[in-house]
Amino acid sequence: MRRLVPCLAALSAIVLAACGHTTSSGAGAPPSADATPGATAHAATQKLFDARSFSNGTKVDNKYYPLVPGAQLVLEGEATRAAGRQPHRLVLTVTDLTKVIDGVTTRVIWDVDTNDGVLAEAELAFHAQDDHGNVWNLGEYPEEYDGGTFKGAPSTWLTGFRKAEAGIIMPADPARAEPPSYLQGFAPAVDFIDEAQTSKTAQATCVPARCYDDVLVVDEWIPGNPSDGHQLKFYAPGVGNVRVDFKGGDEEESLVLKSARMLTPAELATVRVEALKLDHHGYEVNKDYAQTAPAQASPGAPPGA
Repeated sequence: MRRLVPCLAALSAIVLAACGHTTSSGAGAPPSADATPGATAHAATQKLFDARSFSNGTKVDNKYYPLVPGAQLVLEGEATRAAGRQPHRLVLTVTDLTKVIDGVTTRVIWDVDTNDGVLAEAELAFHAQDDHGNVWNLGEYPEEYDGGTFKGAPSTWLTGFRKAEAGIIMPADPARAEPPSYLQGFAPAVDFIDEAQTSKTAQATCVPARCYDDVLVVDEWIPGNPSDGHQLKFYAPGVGNVRVDFKGGDEEESLVLKSARMLTPAELATVRVEALKLDHHGYEVNKDYAQTAPAQASPGAPPGA
């Protein structure tokens, strides 16, 4: 997740102007969309989102971003933090929970992020696939920890709250994506904006888990903030994210897939319990989150642990 975007104020002005609002600065019309970093991708992405086009949004079978309840990816590597270069581990688990965000029933993803073995972030992300095959990100509830101690969730954003808008995580056809670059989410209240585009297709890569062919490489960046660098994510068909590399920036995060597996029913039930604890905690921590309906287990989910 990327933050601290200096271009957001200008981009927000364009969004307001498009809705018939004017700024109060008295400086005249805002800059054109083409002149503002991220604005063109923002406008194009906004046109594609329609809450009515998610007739079965929790069935996410996108070739490069499948979300099957019980699937778990473990990526390990290094990242530069305040304390310097540290071992970094990310565990991504597709839960059997759903949650309604802005009228769309989403699949709940549970992410656990550690630095040098110490919990740094625990996050619930809310993804859904539209009827055209695009996978969308409708929000994130990331709890931040310092030395394993909970510090808050200031970067929470949810589509429909405080001008936040959904973004595309994976296009239906990345090789011919329209628009070619797209926003992965837009939340001006928390300074969140990510832009992405397909960098390469039909690549091969080897990671500790195994070697993969027909790999997709997606380039992600903060529009208007070149000092943050670019993040390159490698997606294998039928699996998802198997490698993360970087071009410039301060974090220099590099990760490779160590394992990809399906949890047992008992393990999935345990994950559900932990994810629900995070969901319940969100109601105490964030006032926007408190206005959402609680996460629910999918029909047919195994009994809780």
